Amino acid sequence: MSILDSFRLDDKVVIVTGASSGLGVSFAQAFAEAGAHLVLGARRVEQMAGTAALVEEAGRKVYTRKTDVVDPDQCDQLVESAMKVFGRVDVLVNNAGVGTAVPATRETPEQFRKVVDVNLNGSYWMAQACGRVMQPGSSIINISSILGITTGGLPQAAYSASKAAVIGLTRDLAQQWGPRKGIRVNALAPGFFQSEMTDEYQPGYLETQLPRVMLGRMGDPVELAATAVWLASQAGGYVTGQTIIVDGGLTIT
Repeated sequence: MSILDSFRLDDKVVIVTGASSGLGVSFAQAFAEAGAHLVLGARRVEQMAGTAALVEEAGRKVYTRKTDVVDPDQCDQLVESAMKVFGRVDVLVNNAGVGTAVPATRETPEQFRKVVDVNLNGSYWMAQACGRVMQPGSSIINISSILGITTGGLPQAAYSASKAAVIGLTRDLAQQWGPRKGIRVNALAPGFFQSEMTDEYQPGYLETQLPRVMLGRMGDPVELAATAVWLASQAGGYVTGQTIIVDGGLTIT
């Protein structure tokens, strides 16, 4: 196998959650271009149609299902559907996530719990469902954030705590499932990429943060998606339990 061939994912089956918009769309399109078939889950079914069209344009098969990752039963149903349609699950991209920017003295228990429920618990329920059916050589990619490692200068206690917890979850699942199941588990920690979340930042915020970025710009979603393809492919076959930071150098400042 050539080096370039080792990045291919021909006929692999990839589940992407949060696939209705933003980075989820970029992940789905990149995996399809690498040769994989896609199973897409999100709460907004109508918006997944656009993502599915991109997968089909790349010549790959796609299945979509309404999925709220806070519900373990819906996570199980998404994986069961993938097994019925494709007969296998090779890769999970745990992309579904939400964020808030509420001062810690005013954040309600409901607000805090909602963020943790989606970002942490939802990642666990999806990983758990996939871990039951994945075969050796499979890969789970959890989407954390640089805010699980550093601060962005906003009041984001719930988001930062949940994304730091995803890093811990990644390490533990890697040590549980690597030796016993042959499943690799890694996390991506993105910096600033264009998404629905960054669209909600207060005006001028990103401009204050860009001086911290060594490369002086926001990331292109394709750059993050390409990193995910590497982690899922044979090219990344000796990488597990790691958090790969993709932030243009922000965390070294």
